[in-house]
Amino acid sequence: MNLYAALRAGFPADLDTLAIDSDGALYSWRDLIRGSAMLANWLQKLDLPAGSRVAVHADKSVEGLILYLAVLRAGFVYLPLNPAYQASELTHFIADAAPAVVVCAGRNFGWVSKLAFQQGVRWVFTLNDDRTGTLLDRAAQMSDEQEPVPRAPGDLAAILYTSGTTGRSKGAMLSHGNLLSNAETLKHYWAWRPDDVLLHALPIFHVHGLFVAAHGALLNGSRMLWFNRFDATAVAARLREATVFMGVPTLYVRLLQEPALATAHMRLFISGSAPLLLDTWREWQARTGHLILERYGMSETLMLTSNPCRPEDGERVGGTVGRPLPGVGLRVRRDDGEPCATDEIGHVQVRGPSVFCGYWQMPEKTAEEFTADGWFKTGDVGRVDANGYLTLIGRSKDLIISGGFNVYPAEVEGFLNELPGVGESAVIGVPHADFGEAVVAVITPAGQPDPEALIRALKERIAGFKVPKRVFIVDELPRNAMGKVQKKLLREQYAGLFA
Repeated sequence: MNLYAALRAGFPADLDTLAIDSDGALYSWRDLIRGSAMLANWLQKLDLPAGSRVAVHADKSVEGLILYLAVLRAGFVYLPLNPAYQASELTHFIADAAPAVVVCAGRNFGWVSKLAFQQGVRWVFTLNDDRTGTLLDRAAQMSDEQEPVPRAPGDLAAILYTSGTTGRSKGAMLSHGNLLSNAETLKHYWAWRPDDVLLHALPIFHVHGLFVAAHGALLNGSRMLWFNRFDATAVAARLREATVFMGVPTLYVRLLQEPALATAHMRLFISGSAPLLLDTWREWQARTGHLILERYGMSETLMLTSNPCRPEDGERVGGTVGRPLPGVGLRVRRDDGEPCATDEIGHVQVRGPSVFCGYWQMPEKTAEEFTADGWFKTGDVGRVDANGYLTLIGRSKDLIISGGFNVYPAEVEGFLNELPGVGESAVIGVPHADFGEAVVAVITPAGQPDPEALIRALKERIAGFKVPKRVFIVDELPRNAMGKVQKKLLREQYAGLFA
């Protein structure tokens, strides 16, 4: 079944009721259907080859969401790109994915169209967050009726490029079946209700904002309070109208700084895409009375695990990402491939209906990322406790080998973050002539921390080989658009420290 048709089946019976409120611009469910039909008809009129990719490098807007639905309806492949990407980055994505259509913000049309045309793209349109652009102009002349193109569960629906923290980004291929199965699982596990209202403040070029948040509301026929960009004061003021909120840890930190934070009708706060500090989890509970639900997923797999939503499924445990979702297989393996014992740290491997089809045009790389018995190697390191809850320790590529000993940055960060004066920390390994790699910590201050005092305190708490040789204080840690600390940049910045 075409994923659009499955989402459409979740719309309410009264299509003239409110679907999305975007700062006073109101969209009914019928508007979503008609708008996506017109855009789908325009895409089909272009006579694109079967399986064509439609790349979208535009600011967040409701029309952007409608365009996504249109691409699904027309049977093409959606390729969302972070609008912050610059020319060198965009060149790679366009050259690799070879889209037939590129949609960009009007302000970027000059350089994006030149770049796209040089790569052989035939069609470039604009789409702005104020309901203008050449794409909407073209679609306005089309019929508002369209029959979704039939698609099988295994047919490609979207390509998501990984963040590329090591080497070039890879395009994870997600099928109609991958996306629908995950949306249906989350609808049940997170107990979506008929009266739920989602406050949507995440970007839609990413799994979290598009395939988790938007899919959840659409499949459940739930109204959305839509923010094109996150504004803590505005979001805090409108939370009282919502029941569900999904955010990255940075959003929760900013909301805690808002005096007018009100959560009267809220039932569920979800966090993901980056680790949530236990201090933030506890502070949110103290301030609002709500326990944030942490979950775990990837571009290649969609959502894999979740803390329980309903009391009968168990308790929410801060610092963990919960148990595997229904239908998901998860195991932790040692370096030699043998199973880890309870609470033993190892490599996280998964399988299930939401695991991707492979990397775009990279069959050898795809094969490398799966075990001989068909489990996907996530690249994450973690441990599973006696209750089946997964705690993530970090990425295997972030593992530091110092003097022959393995150092997991997240473990050291956990101890650092508990020390007075430390706001947040990032632990990295940098080249060292004697040790191979030296442990280095970069922290943001919460007061006036003394780097040497922090090192002394850590020596009393953890093994000496894990203790950072240097601690640096910075105003803020570098992050990507989803709030993840970009350790690659930190490793590059401090690479010559012990040269």
